[in-house]
Amino acid sequence: MMRKKRNKRTSKSKKKQLGKYKSSIEKYCADQLRQNHIPFSYEEQQFTLVESFRFEHKYFKMTSKRKDMSDRSNTIQQPIRYTPDFVCKDYNWIIETKGYLPSHHDFPMRWKLFLKYIMDNEMNCEVYLAKNKLQVDQAIQEIKKSIDND
Repeated sequence: MMRKKRNKRTSKSKKKQLGKYKSSIEKYCADQLRQNHIPFSYEEQQFTLVESFRFEHKYFKMTSKRKDMSDRSNTIQQPIRYTPDFVCKDYNWIIETKGYLPSHHDFPMRWKLFLKYIMDNEMNCEVYLAKNKLQVDQAIQEIKKSIDND
């Protein structure tokens, strides 16, 4: 099976069109929020879902570079953090945009931990997980309804 060579000009052009956004759905969401005069921040707020900790028991871990396992006993495990795409300045709403990303197999687990974090910390906010333009539009309409009701 032959692999298609990537056109470097197309990649740079697409990157230029997206600006600071990582995907076209993120750019679309930002454009729609601006168009509807809804203030937001983009990937500025990071939440620590699970703090770092020291695993004090025996722990051997496989590695990609070696055939044998490496001893990771008594090591510090890194925290699990989550950065949503779009957050309202006063945390009334959060929008996460996700297109098709086959390599992000940890997202569903991280997303559930984030929802639990919101509940545990009694954050009274609306949360939207949008996967296409129609869903982004729906999220923005719901946010506008909430703004109008306040």
